[in-house]
Amino acid sequence: MNECHYDQKMEFFYNHSNSKTEDDWSGTRLIIILVFGSIFCVFIFLSNAMVIAAVITNKRFHFPFYYLLANLAASDFFAGIAYVYLMFNTGPVSKTLTVHRWFLRQGLLDTCLSASLANLLVIALERYISVMKMTVHSNLTKRRVTVLIIMVWAVSIFMGAVPSLGWNCICSLDDCSILAPIYSRSYLVFWSVSNLLVFFIMVVVYMRIYIYVKKKMIVLSPHTKGSISRKRTPMKLIKTVMTVLGVFVICWTPGLVVLLLDGLHCSSCGLLDVKQWFLQLAMLNSIINPIIYSYKDEEMRNTFWNMISCGINRGRISRTNSRALSIEPIRSTEESSISFHKEVKA
Repeated sequence: MNECHYDQKMEFFYNHSNSKTEDDWSGTRLIIILVFGSIFCVFIFLSNAMVIAAVITNKRFHFPFYYLLANLAASDFFAGIAYVYLMFNTGPVSKTLTVHRWFLRQGLLDTCLSASLANLLVIALERYISVMKMTVHSNLTKRRVTVLIIMVWAVSIFMGAVPSLGWNCICSLDDCSILAPIYSRSYLVFWSVSNLLVFFIMVVVYMRIYIYVKKKMIVLSPHTKGSISRKRTPMKLIKTVMTVLGVFVICWTPGLVVLLLDGLHCSSCGLLDVKQWFLQLAMLNSIINPIIYSYKDEEMRNTFWNMISCGINRGRISRTNSRALSIEPIRSTEESSISFHKEVKA
């Protein structure tokens, strides 16, 4: 019977897997990572919060597509939380973590990846329904959209918790990976292959939707001269989602390939040298998405500017009111002193 090591600190597992990069992320290098990482995370929080606020406040966004887009922004916001927790639990701190805290650290990252992937799948479903009827938005009810969003997060949290539920190498050290010292190599193979397969399926599905809409527009264009701009709107939304999907695949595929190679026990691939850089690339995905929304969607861009301008105007009004309040007591004291002098002269 194999011995389990749940009571060990992570240093035990790092030493067993010969993972020495954790010591390199210290000193000046760690400070630089924390500074720039903190700046990026602040941008992730603010930009994705603006996307969610835009969907809530603008009634033109009260449709299934934009509700799901807001949920995708929520998953990016959640990714920012995961990155913050990772930043302050990396470097020399990694070896001092308990097994459960390390599971939490990696589980947050796995959950945000699963949430983004599941959201893109659900958005693909919504786009397919709308495209088949050649309408701008699908006829999904709010109740169905809510159920889909709940399912996205339920599946994502479960996928992030799978290693902590038992699929790990704590009781079988020979099966431990290098990049994730308490993850089984078999789990890394499953995780990376399943995600890469879903990437491929989504790219194929979106390409088929794009080609279908393109052909449909060519057929309908001679008969829809007065409403051609309305017919182009589904294509605009599809292009937006395809851009988001393309960036997502580019940012996450290198990291998944590295995990796959680790799962296949490729000891000569130099995985430790590129581990952190591919993690930064994945982090970049949550930064780029809000930029894509604002660039591709004019209404979203205008809503962003309105929120920013309202914030600036409110700041000016509050400063003006505070100045007025500070000036008012001075005026009242001056007026009282003048009246007092008049009474004395009288």
